[in-house]
Amino acid sequence: MTEFKNIDFDAIKEKAGEYKEDMIAFLRDLIKLKGESCEEGDKAKRIKEEMEKLGFDKAWIDGQGNVLGEMGQGKRQIAFDGHIDTVGIGNIENWEFDPYDGFEDDNLIGGRGGSDQLGGPVSAVYGAKILKDLGYLNDEYRVLVTGTVQEEDCDGNCWLYMIEQEGIKPEFVVSTEPTDGGIYRGQRGRMEMRVDVQGVSCHGSAPERGDNAIYKMADILKEIEQLNENPADDSVEIKGLVKMLDEKYNPEYKEANFLGRGTVTTSQIFFTSPSRCAVADSCSISLDRRMTAGETWQSCIKEIEDLPSVKKHGAKVSMYDYKRASWTGLEYEQEAYFPTWVIPEDHEVTKALEDAYKNLYGDKRIAPPIAKEEEKRAARPLTDKWTFSTNGVAIMGRHNIPTIGFGPGAEDQAHAPNEVTFKQDLVTCAAVYAALPLVYNLIGVYNGCKKHSNTKR
Repeated sequence: MTEFKNIDFDAIKEKAGEYKEDMIAFLRDLIKLKGESCEEGDKAKRIKEEMEKLGFDKAWIDGQGNVLGEMGQGKRQIAFDGHIDTVGIGNIENWEFDPYDGFEDDNLIGGRGGSDQLGGPVSAVYGAKILKDLGYLNDEYRVLVTGTVQEEDCDGNCWLYMIEQEGIKPEFVVSTEPTDGGIYRGQRGRMEMRVDVQGVSCHGSAPERGDNAIYKMADILKEIEQLNENPADDSVEIKGLVKMLDEKYNPEYKEANFLGRGTVTTSQIFFTSPSRCAVADSCSISLDRRMTAGETWQSCIKEIEDLPSVKKHGAKVSMYDYKRASWTGLEYEQEAYFPTWVIPEDHEVTKALEDAYKNLYGDKRIAPPIAKEEEKRAARPLTDKWTFSTNGVAIMGRHNIPTIGFGPGAEDQAHAPNEVTFKQDLVTCAAVYAALPLVYNLIGVYNGCKKHSNTKR
């Protein structure tokens, strides 16, 4: 760990603690504003209002409906991203409290979106405020905080729009998705695929006259299942996806082992038939494909195309597209492909975030004073990875902008009934977000230059 003599980490922690109640109130306001994907307008306006109240140099809502705010006037832009849309509440009978009114006690804030992931933008907004309060802004960098939309609907679409249409290209991005008190440096990618097979209908009383598309698809489904279950050796015709963890098949096997193997699951099935007493003349399935390092959409498509039954039955394999209007009415179409991304463990951004955290809190995950959370976090390394997908699929996956994760809340709360987040996490994250630009700037990580002025080893 590098020590930084001219950063007052204690002052940062103290200031973050002073803003605890403000952050709690801000988060509870956002929870009360319903806003599933494409319905986030009220949340975006509320965040912009908070940014303006706290003295951001600039705050605006872009054409897609993302809310952005900048603090500072420096040449280099460092971004903190958090999506502000939520999933639905599901069966209300599974909730023990009103998901939008929520609740709070000494340690918890309850409500839909608390962990996934409204707490992230809250802490980021106040992290930028701490930098301003302590006089740490300078002409080297400026901090961008984003509250992005449609992530639950199409992760990364917001950042594709911001990068490709609005010209937002930070030096690096911190994803504020929930990380259970840890630092996350990557995630598996995913894609949404479709397989179509054709048949010939006939009367159900004489099925031999037709060609049942459902039976054809049954053959294909068995082989798709084998991709998950089979080993990678020569004992099987269809090698399992586990092969990507092996150096023999994947030059990126080390990061693949870090992220975990890819998977494929059949998520939907469709058919057409003239009636319930006729042979099906088409059958289609949707596949959810999770990809590890070294896998691409091309390799995943080919993998299905090469299955014996897909070839035998002449099935068509394709990728879904995404196109849906945002709350502002804008449509930004893309393929349903969300690339794997992982920032190296020795990358300057990784090291800067680890140094910022360790100078503030040591080398263990900070947990709220809740036994279950303390036990869970103590068992995990400080630096790890997500199980689910984030906006990093566009930021680093498509556009190669270094991305790393650190955010309030818990992964296991995402999309679950009775969702909660932790007051301690809001404070911890705000402090780390304030410290990170200082650490990154002081170690001189810019254009490959490492100037360790004002630091000691």
